[in-house]
Amino acid sequence: MPASSNHSHTTFHSDLANVYSSGGAKKSLNVESPSFTPTQLGGKKTNFSTNATPFTPRGASASLQQDTGASLYKSAPFADFAPQNYDLNTATATNGSSDNGTLSYDPFTMSSVNQALPPAQYNPYVDDQNALAGAGSPYYTAQNSYTAPSQPLQYHLYYPITSGRESLQPYQRQIYDLFLPDSLREDLQKKSEATRQVLPSQPGVQLPSLQHYHSLVPLDTKIRGTTSTFGLASWVFKATSRKNGNTFCLRRIEGFRLTNEEAIKAVNSWKKIIHPNIVTTIEAFTTRDFNDSSLVFVHSYHPLSKTLAEHHFPSNRYGRPAPVPEKVLWTYLVQLASAIKAIHKAKLAARCIDISKVILTDKNRVRLSACSILDVLHFEIPRRVEELQQEDFFSLGRLVLSIATNTPPRNLGDLRLPLEQLARTYSPELKERISWLLSPPQNMPSKTAEYLVYDLAQHVDDVMVASSNAQDETTAQLGRELENGRLVRLMSKLGSINERPEFDNDPNWAETSERYTLKLFRDYVFHQVDAQGNPVVDLGHIISCLNKLDAGVDERIYLTSRDHQSTFVVSYKELKKQSQGAFNDLFKASNKPQASRGY
Repeated sequence: MPASSNHSHTTFHSDLANVYSSGGAKKSLNVESPSFTPTQLGGKKTNFSTNATPFTPRGASASLQQDTGASLYKSAPFADFAPQNYDLNTATATNGSSDNGTLSYDPFTMSSVNQALPPAQYNPYVDDQNALAGAGSPYYTAQNSYTAPSQPLQYHLYYPITSGRESLQPYQRQIYDLFLPDSLREDLQKKSEATRQVLPSQPGVQLPSLQHYHSLVPLDTKIRGTTSTFGLASWVFKATSRKNGNTFCLRRIEGFRLTNEEAIKAVNSWKKIIHPNIVTTIEAFTTRDFNDSSLVFVHSYHPLSKTLAEHHFPSNRYGRPAPVPEKVLWTYLVQLASAIKAIHKAKLAARCIDISKVILTDKNRVRLSACSILDVLHFEIPRRVEELQQEDFFSLGRLVLSIATNTPPRNLGDLRLPLEQLARTYSPELKERISWLLSPPQNMPSKTAEYLVYDLAQHVDDVMVASSNAQDETTAQLGRELENGRLVRLMSKLGSINERPEFDNDPNWAETSERYTLKLFRDYVFHQVDAQGNPVVDLGHIISCLNKLDAGVDERIYLTSRDHQSTFVVSYKELKKQSQGAFNDLFKASNKPQASRGY
């Protein structure tokens, strides 16, 4: 190793000395030197050529050999571009290309894509739905006809996300403590939305108006009318009255021809029955607006109610549901027994105690609907009222037995087997009561509603306690909204006074006298800022100030103008007097009779 290294070092120095010695008279490289042009390696011809055969290892297959020359660089032939109309219904090959490699759509003519784009999500909180499209709104025109919202209102937006009560002092309150609970507010808003629901305005499918009832909306979810209870097809609608603006439930009996005018007067007896477990009957009339002879019954409307058949026997259920709690069965039995008592006391019979005619309007709150209908339909077939009243007891027992055994009434058949099944799940007392309702009247004295209610006294007490507790809770929750209306009226007065452009030919009326103090009070309540100039939004401060102003307390506050040139120290009592005086001036001027123009 050392010898080889010394030899290389000596050779390098000798070559370097030869370079400097040869360039002593003239430099070998300067600006005028010609550019470097390489020659063939070693000054000899080489056998390398572009047409040389590529290297092929020994033993390789002959199929691996390729063509020589330019065939190595020859590209595959491509078809010319031919634009075509794009069709979404035409299946394309992998990666969007067809078999011949041409595009199957024209990027400059994509009119069919417009129709395939999904519609924008409906937002119920905006007035102009087309503004949501942004830049795409000029290209996609809006529909001319009204379209119903595709989604209901997002009620979960009302649910608060706040800290728990553990982090608050006993005297502190959250904002949501001043208003109704969110669950109750959501329930009321859903019912309000259902009451104001209308059908989309489409030509040729609008339902007719019946006398003074308009805006009919079908409440049935079935395609064909029900014929099991009344013997004729019946339909249920929701409609609005032009007389009072209230919403009512209309039940149409299709294909009924009234032959005796006295039959429809039987409804008058049902109008007098007002009971919390009976849907009130309003009126009945005949109509030909459906292109046939129909009989229409008008009842009170209870939004979002559903029948016991829909509640306990839904069409989309899977498997066998859990048994209904016995407490719920006793609740149904007590409420319907109370309704039967009120009906029998009026010398009438319900005749419609069926699982499809008892509606559930609230939690475990049932009402007997479709009353008075059979009295009109079967007016020509007179029957003794006592006999019909005995059938009401049998229908009530059959209804409770059907729910308890989870068996539709049409499948009950022999009642002894369902009663045995009932005894294996529920108490003997419930079985005894249902057996009494189902027993034929020949084997015992006539049943009476008074005796039934007296026999259910223990469970009536439970229902009464639950009802009283629910009323107390509702009253307490309603108390949270008690002062809201008062504060809204006070804010309406202040809004009518502040920043009024002109009054009584005085453009500076709102900026002078006591009105200017009310303007500064408005800034004190709603326009406060912190030390850094950031807005302070404190609902507690706003409500506290408005309550003190409405009460007129003697507490004094410090008011200052926006330019800090004017300051006032006034009490809420003085501010209340000033606001009442200014609003009274406006109110008197609004009630002045208009002067005649003297034409």
